[in-house]
Amino acid sequence: MEEKIIEKKKRSLSLIQPTSIPTLGNYLGAMKGWPSFQEEFDTVYGVADLHSITVRQEPAKLRKQTNELFAMLLALGLDPEKGIIFVQSQVPTHAQLAWLLNCYTQFGELNRMTQFKDKSAQHSDNINAGLFTYPCLMAADILLYQADIVPVGADQKQHLEICRDIAERFNGLYGNVFTVPEPYIPKNGARVMSLADPTRKMSKSDPNPKGTVYLTDEPNVIMKKFKSAVTDSEMSVHYGEGKDGINNLMTIYSVITGDSFEKIEADFAGKGYGDFKTAVGEAVVEELRPVRERFNDFMADKAYLKECQQKGAEFATRVSQRTLDKAMKKIGFLMK
Repeated sequence: MEEKIIEKKKRSLSLIQPTSIPTLGNYLGAMKGWPSFQEEFDTVYGVADLHSITVRQEPAKLRKQTNELFAMLLALGLDPEKGIIFVQSQVPTHAQLAWLLNCYTQFGELNRMTQFKDKSAQHSDNINAGLFTYPCLMAADILLYQADIVPVGADQKQHLEICRDIAERFNGLYGNVFTVPEPYIPKNGARVMSLADPTRKMSKSDPNPKGTVYLTDEPNVIMKKFKSAVTDSEMSVHYGEGKDGINNLMTIYSVITGDSFEKIEADFAGKGYGDFKTAVGEAVVEELRPVRERFNDFMADKAYLKECQQKGAEFATRVSQRTLDKAMKKIGFLMK
């Protein structure tokens, strides 16, 4: 009888800052697929609240948003029994390894980070050291869990590259301590644009409230935003050049319903934009309804939320402590 070989799942890591409730763009771009991703990979998901304080935060608001984002991870269908889900500041190993990695990262490498330059321009009154060494904390987040893959967008690619450089430098000095992570481009992720300006990506920081749909928006709010979505003067539902607004609505509708652009064009032939906007809005309302309802249930059960956070922090600390101890021992620190 042949012995069955069980292949070990690759470990994936994703951390999200608690700046606000995720948007429809975040959901269709990546989050919608996270529960199935949890089946395919050994997953680590975290609320990156340590990262958020490079910009001044109002304490009560930070606590509220951290709780909300943690509840949203559960509401999306992530199972705390199948992977690690935690709040970053509740796991001290992140800050500890970040300091070690600061000492194995060159000033010139950090100075080349485009995000540091962008954020410095945005927050010229508070260009702090944390903003500069942000990539070292991000590298610690990844390397602590020996992550094989990290799903990344274009804005984080440079940070993953410096993480790989830091890991390779450390391994070159001390042997095989860290797994060198690979970037992972999620399949079937949709790029969702602003409903108010379809030439720009849907964003939490959009100054126009009509442009962004949040996962906790009530059905009437969602419908209102879609009915006021910017389109063009042609009045024909088809994908094409110069039809950014309709192209965006078709993309959203296609990802949610599974219908091809050809089917959408055929179904709405001879119908106006009003009919199509209503159909897209209704599809989004039904897609997000269970997420919003679960979110409200989790937010109402504060004891369960706290229990999940405590268990997640214990699990994350247990796993990450092994890596931190190994790194500290290699460097030459006295161990307990």
